Amino acid sequence: MDKQSFDLVIIGAGPGGYVTAIRAAQLGLKTAVVEANHLGGICLNWGCIPTKALLRSAEIYHYMNHADAYGLSADKVGFDLEKVVARSRAVSKQLNGGVGHLLKKNKVPVFDGWGKLAGGGAGARKVTVEKDGKVFAELTAKNVILATGARARELPGLEIDKKLVWSYREAMVPTEMPKSLIVVGSGAIGIEFASFYRTMGADVTVVEVMDRVLPVEDAEISKLAEKAFKKQGMTIITGASVKSLKKGANSVTATIDKGGKVQEITAERLISAVGIVGNVENIGLEGTKVKVDRTHVEINEWCETGEPGVYAIGDLAGPPWLAHKAEHEGVICVEKIAGLKVVHPLDTGRIPGCTYCHPQVASVGMTEQAAKDAGHDVKVGRFSFVGNGKAIALGEPEGLIKTVFDAKTGELLGAHMIGAEVTELIQGYSISKTLETTEEELMHAVFPHPTLSEMMHESVLDAYGRVIHM
Repeated sequence: MDKQSFDLVIIGAGPGGYVTAIRAAQLGLKTAVVEANHLGGICLNWGCIPTKALLRSAEIYHYMNHADAYGLSADKVGFDLEKVVARSRAVSKQLNGGVGHLLKKNKVPVFDGWGKLAGGGAGARKVTVEKDGKVFAELTAKNVILATGARARELPGLEIDKKLVWSYREAMVPTEMPKSLIVVGSGAIGIEFASFYRTMGADVTVVEVMDRVLPVEDAEISKLAEKAFKKQGMTIITGASVKSLKKGANSVTATIDKGGKVQEITAERLISAVGIVGNVENIGLEGTKVKVDRTHVEINEWCETGEPGVYAIGDLAGPPWLAHKAEHEGVICVEKIAGLKVVHPLDTGRIPGCTYCHPQVASVGMTEQAAKDAGHDVKVGRFSFVGNGKAIALGEPEGLIKTVFDAKTGELLGAHMIGAEVTELIQGYSISKTLETTEEELMHAVFPHPTLSEMMHESVLDAYGRVIHM
């Protein structure tokens, strides 16, 4: 039995876990990480990163098929699915190795096994590490951070069978391109896969239980996204649910109920993208004061659970389910543990969200409706891509930048975008919110020309009746 003592043990080495471990090491805390599967977690190995590699292949394929629009020619355009998938997996493998190097560089030992709380009080927490059914290490720590992440939710009747009904894992490594596909759920995960498979030629139907696709986004942006998806040939069914599923030898037939009107749709494969559940099982929460609400660990603003010396971060601790949220949560948590003066907890209203479909969607802060519901008198600015020289030169004239301000104070309440490269642009507004920038400061900022970012400036100007190019 390997017995060691640490200042901090982190269970889980996803984006939250490994970033927190590195920051803890920088602060002089003797830190260990326990990981049962892959360094980098779901995000790096089976989520954020490999999906972006797939979507990049789809993007290039799209442009190759539209080469003539740019005065170019490309004959016999096609793709090798095996190579597309292999490139995606190679990207993940490279970054997985990079995480291992960073932990080693910062002298953070990694225990390869299943971590579990095993008793002890504040100042003497214990974590056992198990592999192949055998406990091989017992770690004692003053503090333990739970960063075990989450997994795909399964609905009754839509259980993943890995052949006909896929989760994100199977959707990421197809051995052949399905001719037709049903995607259940139109959040970021569902829409990204719908976008990839549609671009690569599959007949895609998206089923969403809410009244619009990308339901967490601003309603105006959702409407533009749905219009774009339909133009690409997707079938979008909102306000609907899958009531049952019949499986054939190489197809599935979904019975879909939309407001009492029932229809059947048959496709070769179905992707279930209906949310996630936290990995709270078998991590030793029994007998502790850690509270779990709907599969997620309850924490306060400093990531403390109800059990002294035990913290939780990332997807395990609830929404928004984003890698960058987990990272910042972990840094705040460990800096608090180390005794640094941490003035502000993480403000989720300043966390940007990105969806890498075509066209891209990005946002930060309140939607227009949420701002009104919160009692704000709002000023709203809009600027369309068609009025931007760089967007036209790129051949990407469809899109919108929308900004929402408090009419009384000039505070930027929210920003919402759809169009080319908006997942890169959104950070400008994210910084603005963090700095509590007003409309006056944004209007006086100088944006370079010709860039897509100029539209961010014009949208602000539009909110105050000063737009130039529209």
